[in-house]
Order: sequence, then C-alpha cells, then structure tokens
Amino acid sequence: MFDVLIIGGGVSGMSCALVLGSAHKKPFVQDKKIGIITHQKTSSLQEAIFYNAYGVSPGKLGSDLLAESTEQLQELYPHVTQIEGEKVMKVTGTFPNFTVTTNKNSYQTKNIVVAIGYSNTFDVEGLVHYVEPHKKALAEKQRIQLKNEDHKVTDGIYVVGTLAGWRSQLAIAAGSGAAVATDILTLWNNGISSQSHDSIKK
Repeated sequence: MFDVLIIGGGVSGMSCALVLGSAHKKPFVQDKKIGIITHQKTSSLQEAIFYNAYGVSPGKLGSDLLAESTEQLQELYPHVTQIEGEKVMKVTGTFPNFTVTTNKNSYQTKNIVVAIGYSNTFDVEGLVHYVEPHKKALAEKQRIQLKNEDHKVTDGIYVVGTLAGWRSQLAIAAGSGAAVATDILTLWNNGISSQSHDSIKK
C-alpha cells in the first residue's frame, strides 16, 4: 500500500516526487511509502528545448531533462519507488483505499497525484467523469483538465500541471507539482503547514 502514488513522470510529477522524497527525514514522513509511475512517452518535454526556464541551462533538451530527473530521484531519494514501462488504465476506490490499474499490474494507494498532460486523448477509467474543457488553453486546441479546486479533485486525488488547468510552461508545471507535494506533507503532518527546504546552514 502506497501512501501516495504519482501517475506521470513529466515535470509536474517528478517535481512532486522530488519534494516528497526530500522530506524523508521529517518524523511524519519516515514511514510513508511514495511511488511514481514514470510513464514519459507522451510528455511534451520529448520535443522541447529550453532557453527561458529558471535554473535550466540554455539549450537544454526536454528529453535530457526527463532522463536526468529520474536519475536524480533514484540517486538522492531511492526510497521513492519508480515504476517504469507501465501505463495507467483505471482508478477505482475512494480515499483512503484506491486501486490504480496499469497495463501490467495493480497498486493500492491512499492518495493519488495525476500528472498526465492535457491532451484530449485522456482515457483513464474512473477519472474521465472529472474531465472538462481546459480553461486557459486555446479552444481550437481542444485541451482538457480535471475539475479541481486548488489541485484537489476529490478526497485523496490531486491533479498537477496542465491537467490541473495551468498553462504549458516548465516553471508553472514544476511549481504545481511542488505545491501539491507540500499539501500532502501538510496532510501527513496533521494539517500543520509543512514544506521541505534544503539549506547550506549548519
């Protein structure tokens, strides 16, 4: 049983996983099981190159950023389970007992973070009824989002990135994933506001 399972290994999903992973020394996180299904084949980063993203070297390819982020997560936070080569087909159950079914396996989790892009081909059974037209994308693009309030779709289900209704921009996607990670940390900390910071202070 995962305490949180992130669906999608693009910018917002990896950002969420990195923040959650970095909080492992906090007492209220030490016993938590975190997983991410790192399906990246349809990520918009596969065709991206960056010149305007804060902290990213000019000319960086999005495909390289995807690879480097999964390596960073594995190297720094190996306690975060990375599930590769699987695509989510169905979500069933209610908080705190969801089943996420992929094309190969099924997983139990208390919370879900949906970090899939905003393509109108979204077809995860059990989540389709939350789909609505994207409020910030051009109508002719036919983009979609999941109905949510401040990233929360329903109890135990969060959505991040463009699928949460944000515009497609690397910094926005990363911030969206980090925001949900801090919401989950706050949940685990009995509602006391929490985040995870690194510091050079001794």
